[in-house]
Amino acid sequence: MIPHPLLEIIDLASHRGDRILFEGLCLRIHLGEAIQISGPNGSGKTTLLRIVCGLLAPTAGTIRWQGSPIAFGDADLRSDIGHLGHAKGVKVDLTPKENLAFAIALSERPTGTPIDEALDRLGMGAFGDTPVRRLSAGQRQRVALARLLVCKARLWVLDEPFTALDVQGIEAIGSMITDHGKEGGAVLMSSHQPISLEGIPLRTVFIEKGGSTTLSSLDAIEPWASNVETVRR
Repeated sequence: MIPHPLLEIIDLASHRGDRILFEGLCLRIHLGEAIQISGPNGSGKTTLLRIVCGLLAPTAGTIRWQGSPIAFGDADLRSDIGHLGHAKGVKVDLTPKENLAFAIALSERPTGTPIDEALDRLGMGAFGDTPVRRLSAGQRQRVALARLLVCKARLWVLDEPFTALDVQGIEAIGSMITDHGKEGGAVLMSSHQPISLEGIPLRTVFIEKGGSTTLSSLDAIEPWASNVETVRR
């Protein structure tokens, strides 16, 4: 018996005023894989991710979590998603350690990697007690990424996670994503940057301008193969 996808999006639509961002979008995400959403600015990538996280209501469509339909903003879904958006959610008056401790205190999810270990993994161990306002943009991004490690979630939803990162930072987040998939998690992310992961399936969807309908059933073909699909909207 084929297991239910972790997350299934069915005929999702989002309109912004009179403008159609996407319609008829279908997407299935399985445990143990990563999916990259790519496309030009304004194609709806961030909107899609925010809808998945319950931060925006869709115009139409259904979202299923482990096979069951869920309502907009469902608490069970929110509690099992680790989200990294354009706003990093890092408090500049706190240190990285304090930020992560604060995130753990607010989280509805189980505690994961210890704070010091998470910062070390992202090359931030030496800056754990430095106020965030004194850190560079790339270092702040690393602190935000460390939240994914300290607060467990099966689905990571990442909006441009490689922003402001140097080569070492990009390699670190790639390793994090790979390990998360190997441990039974899943990742849905947007990125303009080509991504290469070792050891877990990576499928890429391009959202292109043009056409009236978006339709992408990602597991209509072999779900564990590496695929690239083009979605026209």
